[in-house]
Amino acid sequence: MSAILAVAVFVIAFYFIATEKANKVKVVLIAAGVMTVLGFAPGAEVFFSEHSGVDWNVIFLLLGMMIIVGVVKQTGLFDYLAIWAAKRSLGRPYRLMVMLMAITAVASPFLDNVTTIMLVAPVTVMVCNRLRIPAQPYLIAEILASNIGGAATLIGDPPNIIIGSRAGLTFNDFLIHMAPAVVVIFVAFVLLTYPLFRKSFEYHPEHVAAVMALQERRAITDTRLLIKSLAVLGGVVVAFGLHSVVHVQPSIVALVGAGVMLLVTKVDLSDVLKEVEWPTLVFFMGLFVMVAGLTHTGAIRAIGEWTVDLFGQNHFAAATSLLFGSAVLGAFFDNIPYVATMAPVVEGMAAAAPDPQTSQALWWSFAFGADFGGNGTAVAASANVVAIGIAARTGNPISFWQFTRYGIVVTLLSTTMAWAYIWLRYF
Repeated sequence: MSAILAVAVFVIAFYFIATEKANKVKVVLIAAGVMTVLGFAPGAEVFFSEHSGVDWNVIFLLLGMMIIVGVVKQTGLFDYLAIWAAKRSLGRPYRLMVMLMAITAVASPFLDNVTTIMLVAPVTVMVCNRLRIPAQPYLIAEILASNIGGAATLIGDPPNIIIGSRAGLTFNDFLIHMAPAVVVIFVAFVLLTYPLFRKSFEYHPEHVAAVMALQERRAITDTRLLIKSLAVLGGVVVAFGLHSVVHVQPSIVALVGAGVMLLVTKVDLSDVLKEVEWPTLVFFMGLFVMVAGLTHTGAIRAIGEWTVDLFGQNHFAAATSLLFGSAVLGAFFDNIPYVATMAPVVEGMAAAAPDPQTSQALWWSFAFGADFGGNGTAVAASANVVAIGIAARTGNPISFWQFTRYGIVVTLLSTTMAWAYIWLRYF
């Protein structure tokens, strides 16, 4: 009974978020409060359980990177990159979109998709402002590219870190098994974006001419601050890459990096804190509590166990259900708590597999589904929520359905191609 009520609370809250009939931060806070008051998400577990409560690693990773980005923004670097990108693309909409998507997809496997979006989104808004074109299509395309590109490595997408830890998979394992498919799927996605966003492409020769006449170097307002901030950012990126070696959580790296950035640059703290997306952080906290209610009452686990019982010893059918089921469920629940909840179920399925190859196929199906399902809706992945928060803050609001109508198409394409890859390579 409690599981049914928890699902009902979640569905009602999701309805208000999807229809935008109420502010999404207010909705998740009310829903989180209801979950807690009804005992679906016990207070102690919500704040202290890594797998069935608020994921503080995500919250502090976002906070640290927001502070770092806030300092870098004061150097004029984003405006410099915006002018550079506009000039290299000659202001052609599709060429510009492909360039921004490629940068995002290449960076996401090594920075993680949330960090990449936080660095690329401000540049995108500025370049679109320079060319006097709407930023929303470009931001949406980047979000979709980040979730696809981030699937390639252990550190590229937060769910992969959870899967790698639970299954004992290394950085190289992800590179060998996930990256080849991700490259092919990304190329297909790039080709799809032309018909998908064609009606949104705008070209204004007069604004392009004005941008082409600009000298991007003049956009840098403080060279000394730029050098210092880039040195710290470079150290943070290297530390992210060494995550599997030094075993330091990305959130700790981000917080230490933010502290060092503030220390060496000596910028005004109040100015930097204004750049932090506080509503986004609060939204995540509320969303984690909502999902904790589903976790604690056993609603998500029941769905997973039902799936296991349904397919029994048919391992290809099990892999198929994991892939598409994770894509569907991951589109409605943030994929980080979803993966944390379902990982023990998948571990049981993998342990019952007849050989290591089949066992790994189940894990890769799970990873592909969870990662690509992050494109399904506007709240399905951390990168989506962060980018939409940045868009709203800069006067380029993206509605739930504006994102989702593109996300569903891309999710269907990517998961179908991943399914074909799993079948060809493992079965």
